[in-house]
Amino acid sequence: MKKTIRDFDLNGKKVIIRVDFNVPIKDGVITDDNRIKESLKTIQYAIDNSAKVILMSHLGRIKEEGDKVKNTLEPVSARLSELLNKNITFISNTRGKELEEAINHLQDGDILLMENTRYEDLDGKKESGNDPKLAKYWASLGDIYINDAFGTSHRSHASNVGIASILPNGVGFLIEKELTILEPAINNPRHPFTVILGGAKVSDKIGVIENLVKIADYILIGGGMAFTFLKAKDIEVGKSLVDLDNIDFCKEMLEKYPDKIILPIDVIAGNELSDKSISHEVFITDLKSDEMGLDIGTQTIKVFKQYLIDSQTIIWNGPVGAFEYQNYAEGTKKICEILSNLDATTILGGGDTASAAINFGYKDSFTHISTGGGASLELLEGKVLSGIDVINNK
Repeated sequence: MKKTIRDFDLNGKKVIIRVDFNVPIKDGVITDDNRIKESLKTIQYAIDNSAKVILMSHLGRIKEEGDKVKNTLEPVSARLSELLNKNITFISNTRGKELEEAINHLQDGDILLMENTRYEDLDGKKESGNDPKLAKYWASLGDIYINDAFGTSHRSHASNVGIASILPNGVGFLIEKELTILEPAINNPRHPFTVILGGAKVSDKIGVIENLVKIADYILIGGGMAFTFLKAKDIEVGKSLVDLDNIDFCKEMLEKYPDKIILPIDVIAGNELSDKSISHEVFITDLKSDEMGLDIGTQTIKVFKQYLIDSQTIIWNGPVGAFEYQNYAEGTKKICEILSNLDATTILGGGDTASAAINFGYKDSFTHISTGGGASLELLEGKVLSGIDVINNK
């Protein structure tokens, strides 16, 4: 059991909280503030217990100087201030005198948000490369370190593993919640245990399939990755996305686990990925050479439903169609609808799956929607998350 923020006396302490404010921003406006809202419980606890709060987060990738402007955390600071109804000190630097003086002037219950930690990646990837000097400097700014950024917990960065290796540390309420729900569901699920896997490429899910096919009763496969499995069965899939490098892997899985891996029997086909494209439903074997499958069909939805309604534990990672386009969103919507009506443990694995479910109005319809796509994926693969592994045990 990892130490949590509750295990520390925060009164008067400078508490560094690594949060996940990696939110979508368009023209300076946040289009989805869910990750900010998910961090509020830990931040509120810290200020209620008289901590001097120093918030750190990344936002996007910083590969060149021009990336700084579009990936500044300033709009996040303004939104956080609204959500907490409290003034936030925003410092547009990741180090230096201005930052240090602002931290030294914090009063108990104050909050400071420093600029995007990945600004440090412009000079030799110091943040994402876990530069020891940078980690030591950031650690010198605080007394206690709390990791509450589940979405980056599979990364070994200066702002998580680096600082945690130096300061007394624990996890926040968000990470505690993620682990409390995800770990038992993966390691000791109630059966029947069904996994839904979607998304584009098989290569992204090889580790998940290898790990969960031994544990799960069924794996329902949709999305682009389904066509690599279908191709492995010598079914012609037209112009559908196929991961040629992993055909042999798919063949091996189908031979070893023929009763566990469930594939689509029909699809919504189109000639191009567009809302304007003409789409129609066809059985897999009737897909034309100039068409591609872009969503699961109604018969596949019925087949998937038969497995899902009897399940006690369901984990879903990856949409089953190109849900961003109206023509190809129905399959993912229907899976959301089916899961929302079940008396089962239902977990969505972050990323596009979470985005789809929330956009379709199902945010509160599942046992848990993970905030970390990559982190939840690595947990599903059975991997250790370095940003959590470094946290001290109770």
